[in-house]
Amino acid sequence: MWPYFAGPAAALFACALAGWPLNAAASFDLFSTEQRLADGQFAENGGAAACPKDKIGSLLALADVVELALCNNPQTRSAWANARAQAAQLGSSVSSYLPTLSGPISVSSSRSQTGAKQLLVAANAARDEMLQSAFLSAVQSYYALLSARASVQSYLAAENAASKSLDAAQARYKAGTATQADRLQAQTAQSQAVLNRIRAEGEAANAQGELANAMGFDASQPFELAPVPDSTPDPVAEQSMGELLERARRSRPDLLAAEAQIKAAEASLAAIKASGLPVFTLSGTLSRSKSQAGGASSTSFGNSVGVQVSVPWFSGFKDTYRNRASQAQLESTTAERDRVANRIALEVWKAYQALLTNSHALRAAEDLVASADQSEKMALGRYKAGIGSILDTLTAQSTLASANQQRVAALYNFMASKFALAQAIGQLDLTMLGTREKYD
Repeated sequence: MWPYFAGPAAALFACALAGWPLNAAASFDLFSTEQRLADGQFAENGGAAACPKDKIGSLLALADVVELALCNNPQTRSAWANARAQAAQLGSSVSSYLPTLSGPISVSSSRSQTGAKQLLVAANAARDEMLQSAFLSAVQSYYALLSARASVQSYLAAENAASKSLDAAQARYKAGTATQADRLQAQTAQSQAVLNRIRAEGEAANAQGELANAMGFDASQPFELAPVPDSTPDPVAEQSMGELLERARRSRPDLLAAEAQIKAAEASLAAIKASGLPVFTLSGTLSRSKSQAGGASSTSFGNSVGVQVSVPWFSGFKDTYRNRASQAQLESTTAERDRVANRIALEVWKAYQALLTNSHALRAAEDLVASADQSEKMALGRYKAGIGSILDTLTAQSTLASANQQRVAALYNFMASKFALAQAIGQLDLTMLGTREKYD
């Protein structure tokens, strides 16, 4: 153990001999504990002050949205602060192996280093879980806004189609080839289309406010999203649930945190058991004396080595109950780990099934839009030619509007579900955005 600390110990002794205040060392991380904070999937962003605020005035792609969300989210900053605090606790535990300088030099050590390391692992995992949650929330808000805006365009197209039907009904009514009922039905349909479009615009405004809030801005903050190319889903790669679950066990931060808590509890139990063992203390002295008598001087040396054994004969059963409490804590953390593992298995199953469902739904919705579009054009053409009914025309237009809505929902649900599955297996990171950029 001592060679590991030779460098830091020598530095401290040199500072002390030079009269340098030891509390100045507080600005240094002598044991490089904060380097362990980089073990996660995201580098620290340095807080909201480090966020690229100039991006809000440009067209935002999904990567920009996620970057701003991770920078500005107070929960992510809190998670980083907790991880840094745990790193400091590890440094405090490690420092107990160094000499303490205050007059006479005394040396003490601690058995809590292993437990402190595992608590830092758990804090890092909790941080990554929070970051992935903020990441996914930003992605979902992004696609929700795209879906809401696409719905507005869909309802606007339905409103235009209803207006064409109304124009046709009014023209036939004036020509005496349609009834007043036809004209009123067309008017009602057009008014309903206007109402649907207004409601859709309100929902889009709310979705924009939600995304602005996710990025750390006021809901009233204006911004624009970069165009997103329309696409159809690629065939979903067939993977066995066993493979997906295995990936989740290796990567899910909450499961890694639960495993680290178990190891910390095991280290605590081992430390309590060790406290009941005999303690051996090695001590030694070295002396040198010089005397002078009758004009002659002599020098004598002396040394001694001693071993002290301290045996904890009786502690009032304190250690017994501490051991029981620690054992119970270990059982509790093990049970919690198993609960987390079961929950993760269910989340992976649901996320994978949602991806498959949304993939198939998007293909079906595209077919539905194609057939509904042809039906609407045919019905309107027949009505204008005087051989179709206004009811058939309005029904076809309503069907087309519904088909467009279902396609919009299926498209963005499919896109979001890919990120949801990545989060479920613990592999939601910046590489999914086509960049390996770290936000610092």
